[in-house]
Amino acid sequence: MSLLIPRGMSRRHFLSHLSAGGAATLGATHFLSHLEAHAEEVQKSQKACILVWLGGGAPTIDMWDLKPGSKNGGNFKPISTAGDMQICEHLPEVAKVMGDMSIVRSMSTREADHNRGTYFMHTGYVPNPTVVHPTFGSVVSYELGTKRKELQIPAFVSVGGGGMDPGFLGMAHAPFVVDANGRIQNAESSDPNRLNQRLTMLEAVEDSFIKSNRGDVGKAHKEVYQKARDLMTSDQMAAFRVEQETPEMRKSYGDTQFGNMLIMARRLVEKGVPFIEVRNPNGWDLHNDVFDSLSRTNLPNLDKGLAGLVNDLKARGMLENTVVVCMGEFGRTPRINQNVGRDHWAQTWSVFIGGGGLKGGRAIGATDADGLRIESDAYLPSDLWATVASALRIQLETVHTSKNGRPMKIANGGTPIKDLIG
Repeated sequence: MSLLIPRGMSRRHFLSHLSAGGAATLGATHFLSHLEAHAEEVQKSQKACILVWLGGGAPTIDMWDLKPGSKNGGNFKPISTAGDMQICEHLPEVAKVMGDMSIVRSMSTREADHNRGTYFMHTGYVPNPTVVHPTFGSVVSYELGTKRKELQIPAFVSVGGGGMDPGFLGMAHAPFVVDANGRIQNAESSDPNRLNQRLTMLEAVEDSFIKSNRGDVGKAHKEVYQKARDLMTSDQMAAFRVEQETPEMRKSYGDTQFGNMLIMARRLVEKGVPFIEVRNPNGWDLHNDVFDSLSRTNLPNLDKGLAGLVNDLKARGMLENTVVVCMGEFGRTPRINQNVGRDHWAQTWSVFIGGGGLKGGRAIGATDADGLRIESDAYLPSDLWATVASALRIQLETVHTSKNGRPMKIANGGTPIKDLIG
């Protein structure tokens, strides 16, 4: 007779609970409870990435790389941090966690259009009409999610809408999109019986489509909807229920919609989800009144949420295995326009990153006194995602094949940022 040993537990550890009547002594309920707790620990120790997306293009010159001596430096003062850098005075809580996090100040990505920049920053590739590249969350789903057999929640979750295309990796690795309250986006009905009826009808249609020898797409869709059906009865769905958290915990994240979304991300990592994208609900396309918008809403909201996430992950022993990235599709002009705003700018800007074993407390790269030019090595999205892939233990030599047969390297063959790799 063979024993079913819980994943992540050694045979010796397992047998020690059974020896000398251990199971009987502990009691069956207590023993199973112990195994469940151990499984939770195994899931929390798995590698993961949380991407905090600042849609619209955040003015990183006013956040992470201030230029107080420049005529276009803006209204904000830099403050010291727990790391070897200064950041904006309106990010005082984030300043306290910068010993664990770093800033890449020499991103130079050339795509200053919202759609193209969003695509470039999510995939590592510039848009190409002949191929749809997978967003990096889909890459992580494909590389890590398929190996986590105990995971019933999709391996790529996008919180707050949006999400990007899985490209040639297929619908099985598309983002599972939920709103800020954890509800499935665009779900027509919350009635599980009605949803089950719809899924049954869809299954019959797709079975017919698959049998027609045109079934590759049908198979992918069928897998997705089978996962949706499994979710309806999965206790892992509790990860989306942020209301189960204490008021104190929610307050530590700012007790805002954004804070709740980040708590949800942490809860999903605890269940073993390897990639979560959280879309910050504030608008960052600040062509007008940039300083008022930042100081009143955007930065206080971001400050409490980001700091709360880093502190919480660290307190739970999860930060070492969880990469946190905060960025938008580009930065904004060093020049302040006539509407006291900043316009699109992709030549010099910054990204916040840390956790996952990456080095913290560092400012990587540098721009000149006016923020107009890179004065160090410049980095592309491919380098950023190669750094994340390295932290997640995804082999950079891996090559995927697009639908038209072209080989595609992980992170477009980018080079990990050496000053971040531990």
